[in-house]
Amino acid sequence: MIHLQKGDNAPQFSAKDQDGIVHSLADYKGKKLVVFFYPKANTPGCTAEACNLRDNFERFQSQNYAILGVSADNAKSQSNFKNKYKFPFPLLADDDKSVIEAFGVWGPKKFLGRTYDGIHRVTFVIDEQGIIEEVIREVKTKDHTAQLLK
Repeated sequence: MIHLQKGDNAPQFSAKDQDGIVHSLADYKGKKLVVFFYPKANTPGCTAEACNLRDNFERFQSQNYAILGVSADNAKSQSNFKNKYKFPFPLLADDDKSVIEAFGVWGPKKFLGRTYDGIHRVTFVIDEQGIIEEVIREVKTKDHTAQLLK
């Protein structure tokens, strides 16, 4: 696993969202970008996290932030998730895991004593020039906005 940290250049990425629209890091130059990685659409923790960001979206916009959610779900799953909860931000369908691997959030996890590979819930804040400003590895799903907007 890659361990990106504050001060590193954000990986150049390109992936399609739930509607087949391609998003890349270059599209967000001049804006701050929150990229939140989550294990699976429509699961309790992922829903709580994304809904918290949705409920505070205007606060992010007022501070020149864009938000991208990323998981390995396919476009149909991402579209269903986005529509069900009316998320105002794109969800990248990174089913080939290219963005997930570029950010180093794929790796061994433990659950109920079992070890398996999966997506770690990590959020990156990237500044207007593409530099990582913050990495949050201990995400509070129900109050993630408070961790991001101080």
